[in-house]
Amino acid sequence: MTAASATSPIEAEPDGLPVPRRYWAILAIALAITLAVLDSAIANVALPTIARELHASPAASVWVVNAYQLAIVVSLLPLAALGEIVGYRRVYQAGLVLFTLASLLCAVSRSIEMLAFARVLQGFGGAGVMAINGALVRHTYPHAKLGQGLGINAMVVSVSAALGPTVAAGILSVATWPWLFGVNVPIGIAAIAMASFALPRTPTTERPFDWPSAMLNAAAFGLIVYGVEVWGRGAVLFGAGLVVGGAACGLLLTLRELPRPAPLVPFDLLRIPIFGLSVATSIGSFAAQMLAFVSLPFYFETVLGRSAVETGLLMTPWPAATGLASPLSGVLADRWPAGVLGGIGLAVLAVGLALLATMPAPVSDLDIVWRMGLCGLGFGLFQSPNNRAMLGSAPRARSGAAGGMLATARLTGQTAGAASVAIIFRLQSHASSNVPLVAAAVLALLAAGVSLLRGARRASLA
Repeated sequence: MTAASATSPIEAEPDGLPVPRRYWAILAIALAITLAVLDSAIANVALPTIARELHASPAASVWVVNAYQLAIVVSLLPLAALGEIVGYRRVYQAGLVLFTLASLLCAVSRSIEMLAFARVLQGFGGAGVMAINGALVRHTYPHAKLGQGLGINAMVVSVSAALGPTVAAGILSVATWPWLFGVNVPIGIAAIAMASFALPRTPTTERPFDWPSAMLNAAAFGLIVYGVEVWGRGAVLFGAGLVVGGAACGLLLTLRELPRPAPLVPFDLLRIPIFGLSVATSIGSFAAQMLAFVSLPFYFETVLGRSAVETGLLMTPWPAATGLASPLSGVLADRWPAGVLGGIGLAVLAVGLALLATMPAPVSDLDIVWRMGLCGLGFGLFQSPNNRAMLGSAPRARSGAAGGMLATARLTGQTAGAASVAIIFRLQSHASSNVPLVAAAVLALLAAGVSLLRGARRASLA
């Protein structure tokens, strides 16, 4: 039985939601994705404070971040598949409820172990939001405005990422760390209330949920992601063993999933040339972005002599420019080929990264700011058209799988980029090199070439 067969009596809106319901749905989607993105940045900033107040070691406190990220990575594709079976709205609402309750549990945690457990639950809730986000955007906006909708969605993600450190610092200046998670509760309740009446209802399928594939998927992604991180921290043999184990699970998963008409891992979609190229472009671009994001603070402080506060401010122009460019590129994506727009955007990103890598040691803040802004502009020009190509090239009945793959490609690229920085720093025995920036520029240029391979082919909307 295929994904498109055996639909429920509830049919999806034929061409997006009517106004004003569409606006309420957009607001509910924006609030939910804001919570999921903000929580990653907020926890990173607060780690020293949390470790100190809970009397935890730095190594143990890192699990406050790792637990959240691993829970998301292992559950994205299974939850996207579940959305196709029971409806995207249900999975999204369940994810929101779990995320909100887990945020409350985080706020009342009194040990690092309890907090890490709460963060696992929060990660599963966040995955429910991220995995279904793209599919809901596709069913919320009319056919002709999908790029615009994805542009607004990308802007929300970028602004949330940019504001994360500032929001965390602001809360910690007037309250204790539990409020970093406590503020999620009223916002989550508001998003749940709006989602209950505004989100689109979509067709469901009668195929059963594939538990063995879900378990293999969790093992493959979990072991590989954690293994790469451990490898980057210096435990080479242990990390390599985890990666090999994850690869073995991935091979079993592939053999199981390939013959299926609607597999949990969307091999059917990856066979579509424009979808596969868009996934490859996404992984490469996010790896380049993370290579820069992780290495730049070290470069600014160690080589350029900036303070921690100055470094935080100098990092802001990139996501801010991405947020400004994303809605515009989304509108353009409804009119122009995604491959061309994405290729131009990634070429601009590569130029910006090369300019950052070749900055002279005595450089003004203004010279850093415009280079960071150029990177953000290029990334924003790429992101919305690429997301539109991925979602638009998938059959409408497989929107969940396409959205789950979109989020998985992003996290895979980010994980690879962060691990690459750790490996480069370890090989060089210091963190003041511009090698990660050079590598990021080369990777962005390669991704631009992959994007241009799509040429003038537009994603056809099913």
